[in-house]
Amino acid sequence: MPSISVIMPVYQAEKFLKASVESVLSQTFSDWELLLVDDGCRDNSPALCDGFAARDDRVRVIHKRKNAGVSAARNSGLEAAKGEYIAFLDSDDGFEPRTLETLWCLREQAGTDTAACAHLNLRPDGTSWPEQVLPAGVYDKAQIREKIVAPLLGERLAAPVFNGFIWRYLFSAKVIRSAHIRFEGAYLEDELFLMEYFCCARSLAVTDQPLYRYLLNPASATHKYMKDFQQVFDRFMERKEGLVEKYRLEDLRPQWRENSNWAGLLIAIGNEYAKGSRKSIRQRQRAVRELCERPDMAKAIGTLEPVGLTPNKQMVVRMVRGRHFFLLTQLYRLKNRI
Repeated sequence: MPSISVIMPVYQAEKFLKASVESVLSQTFSDWELLLVDDGCRDNSPALCDGFAARDDRVRVIHKRKNAGVSAARNSGLEAAKGEYIAFLDSDDGFEPRTLETLWCLREQAGTDTAACAHLNLRPDGTSWPEQVLPAGVYDKAQIREKIVAPLLGERLAAPVFNGFIWRYLFSAKVIRSAHIRFEGAYLEDELFLMEYFCCARSLAVTDQPLYRYLLNPASATHKYMKDFQQVFDRFMERKEGLVEKYRLEDLRPQWRENSNWAGLLIAIGNEYAKGSRKSIRQRQRAVRELCERPDMAKAIGTLEPVGLTPNKQMVVRMVRGRHFFLLTQLYRLKNRI
């Protein structure tokens, strides 16, 4: 049994895959397994994965015939993982050489069931900056609930938003399996996984060392137009409602629904005006108006005035609350050069 299972979903990743896998092979901590989940790739990624497995017997490859998305790929990795602890790595990112060693020793020395690190944001032009999870230290269950679960539940507007990046953590496989925690969906799936995990975890040790290299890839899913975003978001809210009931979170942030709906609305508006949409300008404007008139969104708009947003988002909020949909459309036309 390896100490750590590293799970990496792989889809059309041949450009970055070698560097990402090499960052695992070069770890100073050697007691790991790497699960490469080929999610129905159509490029040369499957052959590259098999090559890594032939080179190092700690690498295992799971080939899936059809592309089923990042959640299904990660779930396949969780089901196959043999390690006591779980780490996630995206195929266009990388670990620092001492990432697994640092997280393992941090957790061991602190006696916690989970460890976390800061990460380094990397732009394609080479610029970078670090981002913390939390200040370095050890957090008990009550502190985890307030510092992680609460922000993920109902603090999705004011900057800086607590990011639901799962790859900043070393997770306990025991906690994941005992609570049957899994991923679902193509967007915001990591937020719910993280939220449920930390409803169950007992303790967390954090280092402020940036041990994960996160590439801000303009070709990633978060930068593309999503035709079915509203259905994805509705399912996200349905699952979130289930977690609130299951773990009794209602009083943690009483306006979590309105806060989450506002956050979803702002994403949905940006998505409607994304370049990949084939809708006409009028169709996009109508879609945004109809979205704002939905009962759940209308309640959020009418009862919660977002504060602490970035200037651009604050401007969108003012236009939505004032129902200036034509002006909003013109601004997005200029911004996205539609």
